[in-house]
Amino acid sequence: MTRMAFRRGLLALGLTMAAVAACAPAAKDVDGDAPAAAVSSAPSTRPPDKLSIQFEQALPNVKGKTFTSAIVDYPPNGSTPPHHHGQAFVYAYVLKGAVRSQLAGEAVHTYRQGDYWIEPPGAHHVLSENASRTEPAQLLVVFISNTGEAIKVNDPSN
Repeated sequence: MTRMAFRRGLLALGLTMAAVAACAPAAKDVDGDAPAAAVSSAPSTRPPDKLSIQFEQALPNVKGKTFTSAIVDYPPNGSTPPHHHGQAFVYAYVLKGAVRSQLAGEAVHTYRQGDYWIEPPGAHHVLSENASRTEPAQLLVVFISNTGEAIKVNDPSN
């Protein structure tokens, strides 16, 4: 019973965070607008991130939608290959360290502990990396996705 109450509380928290982020005028970014960086399509030799699903639940009052929360751990100098999250709405919150992120057609941003950003449905995440070569970074990520759709799909290798 306590576990179910905790899950419901986590679900309510995630939905609240997603709603707040959706209404926010812009993501909080400590670096402001930076010029867009060129992104290489060459395979990375950097250590990969680790995405760990924490909770997943079909939304009972929104047919066809699923709420998923995950922790993304970046080792020092870690990175994620270019990817997308299908038609999911994504909210990312930096729990530890600093993360550089770029969506296609947008500037590169560096987010630090306590910062957040959102990714609209269909966004292409072309850069996602730990900003530090010596310290780990960690994100809490909340997805509102189409039920049954993969929450992360890496771009095909060239």
